[in-house]
Amino acid sequence: MKKPYSSRCVSFLTENPNLSGLYILMLVDKRELRYKGTQVAYYVVCKRKLWLFSKGISYEHTSEWVALGKFLDEQSFKRQREDDFYEEPVRIDFITTEEGIVVHEIKHSTAIESAHFLQVKYYLYYLRSKGLKVSHGVLHYPKAKKIQKIYLTEEDISFIEKTLTEIDKVLKLPKPLPVEEKPYCKECAYFEFCYG
Repeated sequence: MKKPYSSRCVSFLTENPNLSGLYILMLVDKRELRYKGTQVAYYVVCKRKLWLFSKGISYEHTSEWVALGKFLDEQSFKRQREDDFYEEPVRIDFITTEEGIVVHEIKHSTAIESAHFLQVKYYLYYLRSKGLKVSHGVLHYPKAKKIQKIYLTEEDISFIEKTLTEIDKVLKLPKPLPVEEKPYCKECAYFEFCYG
C-alpha cells in the first residue's frame, strides 16, 4: 500500500511540488463545502435525523453504537495513517494515492451501506470539483472483514447534486419531519428522542 498523507504532510508537499502533484491540496479551501459527509449519509438514513443533527440537536455522544464506531475508527489502520484528514466540515478517515487520490472511510457495520457509499462518493465529488485527480474510494468494514471499492460515475454526480438540493429543502423546514419507523431505529442515537 502506498504511503498515506495527512493534513500535516500536505504542508510538506507544498514545499516539494515535485512529489506526486499533491501539493495542490493545500490550495483547496474545503470550507466551501456546505455539508458534512455525515449529513449526506443521514439524508439516506433518516431525514428527521438529518434535520436534528444539522440544527445542533445531537445525541451521538450518548450512543454505544457511535462510541463503538469511533473506537474502531481510532484503532483500525494505525500503521497506514498518523491522523485523519480533517478540515471543517470535511472529515475523511484517511487518504492515500494511487493514480490519483483514494478516499478511505472506516465503518463498523454494513447495515446502512448505501449511506456509506453516498458519503464516500460525496467526498470524491467534492475533491474532483476542486480540480483534484481522484482515483476512487474504499470503504473498510474491519469487523465484517469486508472492503468495497467505490467509483464516482456521471450518474452519481447527478444524484449527489440532486441530493444536495433535497438536503437544502429538508434543512429549511421549520420543524423536523415526523418519525418514520425504520429497521435500524432501535440502534439510532436519536431513538429515545423520537420514541421516548
